[in-house]
Amino acid sequence: MLNLPDIAVVGEADLPELMPMMRSYCDFYRVDPSDEKLAELSRALIVDPAEGLQLIARQSHGTAALPVGFATIFWTWQTLYAARVGVLNDLYVTPQSRGTGSGRALIAYCLKLCRERGAAKLVWEPAPDNVTSQRLYDGIGAEKSTWLTYELNA
Repeated sequence: MLNLPDIAVVGEADLPELMPMMRSYCDFYRVDPSDEKLAELSRALIVDPAEGLQLIARQSHGTAALPVGFATIFWTWQTLYAARVGVLNDLYVTPQSRGTGSGRALIAYCLKLCRERGAAKLVWEPAPDNVTSQRLYDGIGAEKSTWLTYELNA
């Protein structure tokens, strides 16, 4: 039986544990926003959870609870569903905690938050070459979308 992590909404006191995981997440995707910008993002969500929020997962190890992952979810609407949706923008589990159920637990918590907000769906866009995460998503019954993502700098 898996020992699932405790999951909480990120507050100011969680930032020292969250920031190294955010940096590792950015390193994985070979991007380098400044630590100040990452902290600014987190603080904006702490101040305005109606825009989105971050979750931190911690695993109990004896008397300590060690951070094992985080998720960032944003709230928006999608016309094609005529409904509110939660956008799982980030999902990260530390390398030593992968395969322990932490990623599944974070997704399940995000889905619970979607239901509480009246969101019809939880949506996300993994990198096409991140096959490890895609195995997780396929394993929980998530459906692949046919949409592509495009970007323009503002």
